[in-house]
Amino acid sequence: MTTGSLVLAAGVWGALTGLLLPRAAYRFSVPPGEPWRDRCPAGRHPARGWLGGAGCGECRRECGGGPRREADGGARREPDGGTGGENASAAVLATVTALVCAALAAATGTRPELGVWLLLAPVGVLLATVDLRVHRLPDPLTLPLAGAALALLGVTALLPEHTGHWPTALYAALALAAGHFVLHLVNPDGMGFGDVKLAAGAGAVLGWYGWPTVLLGTFAAFLLGALYGGALVLARRAGRKTGVPFGPFLLAGTLAGLLTGAFAA
Repeated sequence: MTTGSLVLAAGVWGALTGLLLPRAAYRFSVPPGEPWRDRCPAGRHPARGWLGGAGCGECRRECGGGPRREADGGARREPDGGTGGENASAAVLATVTALVCAALAAATGTRPELGVWLLLAPVGVLLATVDLRVHRLPDPLTLPLAGAALALLGVTALLPEHTGHWPTALYAALALAAGHFVLHLVNPDGMGFGDVKLAAGAGAVLGWYGWPTVLLGTFAAFLLGALYGGALVLARRAGRKTGVPFGPFLLAGTLAGLLTGAFAA
């Protein structure tokens, strides 16, 4: 398969998987301490499943596919059965996931670890979406992500033509989790425990390409987070002690380090 075909196939994979994320993003996007959403965006029907659009098919059937105005306060309902603020944009999620997967394919080529990156990428996009919305990194996503990364990379290490090192992935997962745990103890408001668990998965994928990649990805994550926080302070949209979601920057830094490590491998 040519590089162009591989990138195109990865982009299509990303787009298709991205279209499955809105329902999970909706159900997981609740403030810390609250249970996951079990009702549709309109609150009239149970939310079933975790994959697909965030809207409710029963609501669409009831209102004939068009918007409706509820009697209790006149809140305008979207055609998919929920309010616009509650529904993740399927187009945005599909586009972001497609771009991430295409970039990973371009950097990794036909090496077997590409399959691992393509499986983990949609989960990373979902985690970033939820954290941006409600400053929460759900355990059902962060913990399996770390375990799946190590397990899949362990299998990949048995395949020919791979260019990574599984023991370093394991050590990096432990090191990044430990480092972020120390930061959590020092400043719990600035570094949530969800970030600690996400750091384990980030360390696993970065460690596959060695310690320089781990350092680069970690540095990029903190740099991006600092730039974002500084921009908010300058724009007077936040104070120096205002908490910002670190998960998206940890994931963005991981992507930057992973792309660089894959290109250099």
